[in-house]
Amino acid sequence: MKLFYSATSPYVRKVMMVLHETGQLDDVALEPVATTPIAPAEPLALRNPLAKVPALERDDGATLFDSRVICAYLDRRGNGGLYGHGDREWELRTLESLADGILDAALAMTYEGRLRPEQHRWDDWVEGQWGKIARAVATLDNRWMGHLAGPVNIGQIAVGAALGYVDFRHGARNWRDGNESLAEWYAGFESHASMAATRPPAGA
Repeated sequence: MKLFYSATSPYVRKVMMVLHETGQLDDVALEPVATTPIAPAEPLALRNPLAKVPALERDDGATLFDSRVICAYLDRRGNGGLYGHGDREWELRTLESLADGILDAALAMTYEGRLRPEQHRWDDWVEGQWGKIARAVATLDNRWMGHLAGPVNIGQIAVGAALGYVDFRHGARNWRDGNESLAEWYAGFESHASMAATRPPAGA
């Protein structure tokens, strides 16, 4: 299989962590691409019309996207058990969606600062996105800590990738303030093997 990939994408990081956790790294060739909303990569767009990473081209030629679809596919393919069973599966999928919402908001903030011309940047928009992140992080700290304990699951992977990206691009915002339980959990999870192996390159 072939994974269209960017080392700084937190969505790609989720997929890479699932590959680590399910022992499928050797089954996937990485295809680096540089793509943005205003400069989509053509080879990627031929497989994913949204021109977004990650996209997983399977051996049969079919391409899967986005990260939630790819992670679920790889988990089933590798019998990873990352999603649990029964009601717990839906709770973990909801937790994954909450983490992905953090990523969506953080990426929107990044694009506003990096891609939009300075004279057109909208501070209220940025603060609105940060408000989403702050509410989500507080909810994780108050509601979801029990799901972040125990063996690695898709919720832990998604939250780890999300908080890692917030640190990577928006570390000065200090999401840890007032969220001590979550901060303590992340301090431990950050050194987990699949997290350590998928850190984005410094200075990127």
